[in-house]
Amino acid sequence: MKKILVDTSGYTRLLAGDTVVLDALADAEIVYLSVFVLGELYAGFRGGTRETENRKQLRNFMERGSVHILPASEQTAEVFGALHHHLKKAGTPIPMNDLWIAAHAVETGAFVVTYDEHFARVPGLLLWPAHPTQT
Repeated sequence: MKKILVDTSGYTRLLAGDTVVLDALADAEIVYLSVFVLGELYAGFRGGTRETENRKQLRNFMERGSVHILPASEQTAEVFGALHHHLKKAGTPIPMNDLWIAAHAVETGAFVVTYDEHFARVPGLLLWPAHPTQT
């Protein structure tokens, strides 16, 4: 696994010391963090009691040389539109933010490091096996 995109649940598990996530980060050459994941994290920080500490931890993570922040682009929007259409037509939608995150992963060809099972519904998405039962 050379490229990974860390989802909000993956990042949360990283902070909890999840060794499986730590191993995925150690094996990756490129670690992507979607601007939509950042939004979810910042929203969570504001609702918690450790906002300053959480922001500092996130800043330290983002300053690692292998971490790249993904902004939304026209290409991201194109992939999002195709995925949204497919999932809606199939009757298997996923949360909107996660659909944007999936679009970033498809766009970059990165494996998504997540513990959210609904990502499995997204066609063409490379899923990192977050749970031992997903291998």
